[in-house]
Amino acid sequence: MIRIPPALKHRRFRMLWLGLMVSIAGSQMQIWAIFWHIRMLTDQPIALGVIGLVRILPIIAFSLVAGAVADVLDRRKVIFVTQGSMVLVAAALAWLTWSGHITLWHIYVLSALQAVMMAFDLPARQALVPNLLPARDLTSAFSSMSIAFQTGAIIGPALGGMVIAYWGQSYTYLINSISYLAVILALIRMGPVAQQLDPSHHIGVDFRAIRQGVHFILNHPIIFSSMLLDFFATFFSSANTLMPIFARDVLNVGAVEYGWLSSAQSIGAVIAALTVSQLGEIRRQGPLFLGAVVFFGLSTVLFGISRAFWLAMLALILIGASDSVSTIIRNTIRQLQTPDYIRGRMTSVNQIFFMGGPQLGEIEAGVVAQLFGAPLAIVSGGVGCILVVLWLGRRWPQLLRYNGDEPVVAGAPAN
Repeated sequence: MIRIPPALKHRRFRMLWLGLMVSIAGSQMQIWAIFWHIRMLTDQPIALGVIGLVRILPIIAFSLVAGAVADVLDRRKVIFVTQGSMVLVAAALAWLTWSGHITLWHIYVLSALQAVMMAFDLPARQALVPNLLPARDLTSAFSSMSIAFQTGAIIGPALGGMVIAYWGQSYTYLINSISYLAVILALIRMGPVAQQLDPSHHIGVDFRAIRQGVHFILNHPIIFSSMLLDFFATFFSSANTLMPIFARDVLNVGAVEYGWLSSAQSIGAVIAALTVSQLGEIRRQGPLFLGAVVFFGLSTVLFGISRAFWLAMLALILIGASDSVSTIIRNTIRQLQTPDYIRGRMTSVNQIFFMGGPQLGEIEAGVVAQLFGAPLAIVSGGVGCILVVLWLGRRWPQLLRYNGDEPVVAGAPAN
């Protein structure tokens, strides 16, 4: 019998969780709609790869500052500003598309603006979660967050495919604009949230604060090695922007089937996250983490060699399930092993790794696809992912030995 995850018994976390599920559905609808939109504007794979570049450059430029902001300012208010700004970006995409004036450059510029907002949103949001519930429920919280993200990622692209087919491209952006209001409402109803300040009483968003965050990560091998693995695995195995090409030119399917392919990874991720949320304490987390990433690479290879719609769906479901397991474990490790006053900065550095990997990977996949075709780009990426796991497991054996019951650096306050 499925039971309610412990994290969802805490009111403030539950409100954020529900708001994010709605918002993520809209965001995922927009992301995959943009890929389809670009493919309709041009048949050049590199044009899809460029979207990864315009998303990662703002992350690199602003993440470290954003982490310091999340540790110095009220995290709840930071999220309120970022979510409100993304309402305006999505509305601009909708208006330009509806009016018929949109070009590739409009999509790139607005995507970059949204990435700036995301650079500030994610550190504040992830650092806020441990302030909403006790440390004992943190694994449950991140598995629940994964369920929210992946449920939204199922509903969004699947709905987006039908919206594009029957209503038009502009409505995907309009719906996303409205969806951000769910998080804004949750933040208003949540009320003030206490957070721990730097015990050194150093206050300010400056180089010293940023350096402190980087120094913390470099001196914690478990955290640093997990970030490296996250970066390189997703760099090689990221080919989501090639999905329109794979759907249209390899599988020969239309917009509705494309929507389901775009949702397939999230279907697997929800199944895996729901399973993890029902478990108690998980041990041998290091081997499980590394094994999940290897399976992620193998499933990517399977997807690359697929020529039937059902097999591609299966491979993508397996990709999503393995990625979900690794995501839950690595997020739990990082948050538990990081004191609250520096969580924003830790998350901001991590953001460069886990968002930089897939976004730069999209560029790499676009270049390889331009030269050798989409299937080879995907297969070679899966092989590269597996090789990275072998290298990192040998370079940082403590990651392989990590059990999950190691001493916690700082716990979250009781609810």
